[in-house]
Amino acid sequence: MLVIEKVDTEDRKQVRRFVDVMRRIYADCPFWVPPLDVDAYNQLNREKHPFHEHSDVDFFLAVRDGRDVGRIAVIENKPFNRYHNHKTADFYLFECENDLEAATALFDTVFDWARSRGLTTVIGPKGMGPLDGYGILVLGHEQRQTMTMLNYNHAYYQSLVEAQGFTKEVDFVSCYLPADKFQMPERVQQIAERVMQRGHLDVKKFASKRELISWADRIGKAYNNAFVNNWEYYPLSTREIKFVVDNILTIADHRLIKIITHGEDVVGFLFAFHDVSAAMQRAKGKLFPFGLLDIMLELRRTKTVAVNGMGILPQHQGHGGNALLYYAMGNTLLNFQQFTHVEMTQVAESAEQMRADLKNLNGVEYKNHRVYRKELA
Repeated sequence: MLVIEKVDTEDRKQVRRFVDVMRRIYADCPFWVPPLDVDAYNQLNREKHPFHEHSDVDFFLAVRDGRDVGRIAVIENKPFNRYHNHKTADFYLFECENDLEAATALFDTVFDWARSRGLTTVIGPKGMGPLDGYGILVLGHEQRQTMTMLNYNHAYYQSLVEAQGFTKEVDFVSCYLPADKFQMPERVQQIAERVMQRGHLDVKKFASKRELISWADRIGKAYNNAFVNNWEYYPLSTREIKFVVDNILTIADHRLIKIITHGEDVVGFLFAFHDVSAAMQRAKGKLFPFGLLDIMLELRRTKTVAVNGMGILPQHQGHGGNALLYYAMGNTLLNFQQFTHVEMTQVAESAEQMRADLKNLNGVEYKNHRVYRKELA
């Protein structure tokens, strides 16, 4: 018999069951990268995760004959709905065995939950903030997950979701730049040099991690303001901004964080990170006793860098800022003499300028994450 259970987030055993579903489903998958336990459990912690301060989230398990076979989270992002004047619910953290009945029961629970709140549309996968990857992976299942910046799922997930009546909302494409193509196009270099000659915009170089952290507030403000025209935007709370920036800076190498300044203001940014996916797989979610040490060593071993997070304030777009960011990052990566593979992650198909930029940089599309939409009757 199949039943759906609502997770009591105060019950440690139920929370552990919710987290463990994914570990069992991907136990033999060489491409999945397990999240750190601290991050996986924080999503269900209504005291620690700032999203819970302003919005509603519930978590559900599908249980067949006493065995957990699937899970899902359903979200009402109240600031998003107010900003866009929408009545939208989001689903996230969907994991399921190849079991259509279980998937249907989970999504029926999501639909009922949304209707009970007067919500008329369901979107997803879409999480509890900008650090949560978007979409169901529909292309690139044979590629290892890029840390936990991107979602990973088995190929059958697409059919489970589409069987519920979902249709495409937007695709997020990731590209890689192989070593033999990793060169700055002459056009990008020329634009960047002209921008620097004008003197209106500049690239800030950080001498140390401490200096980078001292800019955290300005970076956070720019982060919150850069995506106001994006599909997924909503105004982050002060605590959410700090949560995002703190998470970014915790794993950041100051040499790989680029920001554009206009006077003393941050008007653009590009975040790149050493890809430590291999070490995270070995850690299996545990930082101690050896996981953290292995991750630190992987910072020196990895040949891949992931670019995840790039934005220019709307009032400074179209003035060469993108070219300036690419130019600064390209020079940095070439000077590192460590990386042979660059991944540019999750660029929305609606971001036409960035998609064009990636083609100019010889980017090869190799992962696609699809966000789905369903109108409720």
